[in-house]
Amino acid sequence: MAHPIILSKRLSTVASFISTGTYFADIGSDHAYLPCYVCLNDPTITAIAGEVNEGPYKSALETVRSYKLKDHVNVRLGDGLDVIKNEQVGEIVLAGMGGSLIKNILTNGKQQLEPVNRIIAQPNIGADNVRKWFMRNGYTLTDEKIIEDNNLFYEVIVGEKGNKKSPYQKEIEAKQLFFGPVLLRERSVQFLNKWALHQKKYEQIISDMKQATLKDEAKIKHFETKLAWITEVLENDGQSK
Repeated sequence: MAHPIILSKRLSTVASFISTGTYFADIGSDHAYLPCYVCLNDPTITAIAGEVNEGPYKSALETVRSYKLKDHVNVRLGDGLDVIKNEQVGEIVLAGMGGSLIKNILTNGKQQLEPVNRIIAQPNIGADNVRKWFMRNGYTLTDEKIIEDNNLFYEVIVGEKGNKKSPYQKEIEAKQLFFGPVLLRERSVQFLNKWALHQKKYEQIISDMKQATLKDEAKIKHFETKLAWITEVLENDGQSK
């Protein structure tokens, strides 16, 4: 008998945004633990587990067989959103990869997104790439969560189609794209801990760049602006933006 699937805090948070009764695709599914966990806990949900590499694809097939979920989880080998071609998939998950890669997958597979009403993204780095993509491609950022898992910080970002109220304010839009508009407003302990850590990293980066023989003044200015934002957020902890 297969052991119960226990997801990490990161993937549990991702799973919490998947709607009851939906047909969703997990892109880059690895062992297919996420879709199997979701379908075991809600039999109204069906899923595609998409994987571009042969090894993880075979592992995903084995996971689905182990949990007797072949009628609920369809494992497919393919690149990015090619695995949902001609399917009425309502939601997609892109978790555990860089924000730039998520943006590229969405851009390259944009023609497959016609039926997709919700995108749940969990970028390991470069979350602003995902926020900008949502803004420019008809998806409104509707929710965000930040979690700490094994001493690492992860952001989960949800975008939805439709005429929904934008979370951005024009005068601080660049800052909201950087931090996340919902995360910046809520200022959770995890959010503050993450940026306190990044404050030190930015200070070190700026120090190193200023000591370089050939100084990139534009790059230094870019990091100094971000550091000023971080410092402001940390100094104004508890105050609403």
